[in-house]
Amino acid sequence: MNPAATKGKLRPRAGNPGSTKTGSKRTGSKKLGAKKTVSRKPADIRRRIEAAIRSIPRGKVSTYGAVARAAGFPGAARQVAATLRRSYGLSWQRVLGSGGEIKMRGDSAIEQRLRLQAEGVRFRGRKVDMKQYEWKFRSRTSDPSR
Repeated sequence: MNPAATKGKLRPRAGNPGSTKTGSKRTGSKKLGAKKTVSRKPADIRRRIEAAIRSIPRGKVSTYGAVARAAGFPGAARQVAATLRRSYGLSWQRVLGSGGEIKMRGDSAIEQRLRLQAEGVRFRGRKVDMKQYEWKFRSRTSDPSR
């Protein structure tokens, strides 16, 4: 078929006879109770991660993985670290590695420990006592607005 002749016309999708290619928008009615899809735009991801970090109160800590889950992106712990590197004004010291370990090295690790101690967070050796100081994010599934 001539490509110029098909320009602007709808063509059937391969592997699904009878359907037409309509772009990225879905047609049809919404099902009751259907889950909203999470936006995967980089700006939206960063904004939601920043909001999760800002919700950690003074004197509490969380892990990179827990922040990612709270933002709605389970398994995106590296994205949390990238957001912390690129953002200003966040309480970066309140985000730790799994088990309460400071993942930074050198002077940054010393600064993180001093900032947390100034907030009243206590350490057990090189790790934060997560049983006492871990911030538990409220569950996203119980939030009726989502």
